[in-house]
Amino acid sequence: MNPGALAGIRVVDLSRVLAGPFCTMLLADYGAEVVKVEQPGHGDPTRAWGPPWVGEGSAAEPQSAYYLTANRNKRGMTLDLKSEAGLAVARRLIATADVVVENFMPGTLARVGLDYATLAAGQPGLVYCSITGYGQTGPYRDRPGYDFMIQAEGGIMSITGPAEGEPYKVGVAIVDISAGLFAATAILAALHHRQRTGRGQAIDVALFDAQIGWLANVAQNVFAGAAPARYGNAHPNIVPYETFPTADGLIAVGIGSDEQWRRFCELAGRPDLAAEPGYATNAGRVAARAELIPRLRAVFQTRPSAEWLAALPALRIPAAPINDVAAALNDPHTLAREMVQWVTHPALGPLPTVGPVAKLSETPATVRAAPPTLGEHTDAILGELGYSPTEIAALREQNAI
Repeated sequence: MNPGALAGIRVVDLSRVLAGPFCTMLLADYGAEVVKVEQPGHGDPTRAWGPPWVGEGSAAEPQSAYYLTANRNKRGMTLDLKSEAGLAVARRLIATADVVVENFMPGTLARVGLDYATLAAGQPGLVYCSITGYGQTGPYRDRPGYDFMIQAEGGIMSITGPAEGEPYKVGVAIVDISAGLFAATAILAALHHRQRTGRGQAIDVALFDAQIGWLANVAQNVFAGAAPARYGNAHPNIVPYETFPTADGLIAVGIGSDEQWRRFCELAGRPDLAAEPGYATNAGRVAARAELIPRLRAVFQTRPSAEWLAALPALRIPAAPINDVAAALNDPHTLAREMVQWVTHPALGPLPTVGPVAKLSETPATVRAAPPTLGEHTDAILGELGYSPTEIAALREQNAI
């Protein structure tokens, strides 16, 4: 098996929940060796975030589906960072690392000497990534931050949901996921910089910044003086670009160019719509949204979904069914793209997982190992660090591992 683009890079993962673990899972998919460090006894809080549980009713100890989401391809050990013995192990472990990822509240690890400044004094090549709710600076730095609160505060909920009604959050923890993505790309940039200079650096990733960062065109609309609003499934800058009821269901359609609009009108048998000057350009269609959309809804209701979904893509007009998650995971294209892969869990047996997104031709990302059980590799990792069986037993006796 190809060793992966990040083979030879060791990552010590001191993070919990989703943003940090998702970041380190991406690095592990690309071949990095990731050591997940968890608190003895209970581990990552997501181990308790169920139901649903995988393995419930079997002889194996059930695992939360949430924990299994972001921890594949890692080795796991337990370590009590509140004890001197545990901290000594952590320092020895980090001394072997290229990258540390942590998501403790700002200042927490500085109090025990595991902050970037302390570690980098003796390990100048270390790349140290901190992921927090609000970052290491600013008036909110000491606030705890979960995805939901950041969605509320960062603006995305104000533009998500129907025009009439309360704001909605996105259905997945998209702030956590995007923060993990930003962190992973920043770590790769820092490793490239280190390769050129020999110097590591500290990386400060805030969930709040991630949310602001991916407001994208909506933020630019505000800078341009346009007040954003909730459009439900519609688009603020493109018309038509939303869901439409058909004769037997609902489909999503996006007409992103004036040429696509002309092809659509021809397909729909509505030359009158194409002939109206007010609809000829996207700017005109956006201005005429209120009168145009009801007319288009009537057009789409003249044919069944299957007919539209066959005809529109054939004319290179984007259109799609509205799948539920199970249907999306079982879609033939999902399977052809290897976006569902299987891995063998030591207790649960064959386990499905969402596969790596990016396809690298020379060093493809791989799914090699299931998420570790709590402390699964503790003894092995300690042995690699030079601890004898007697010393490991002593650490266990002290509840340091």
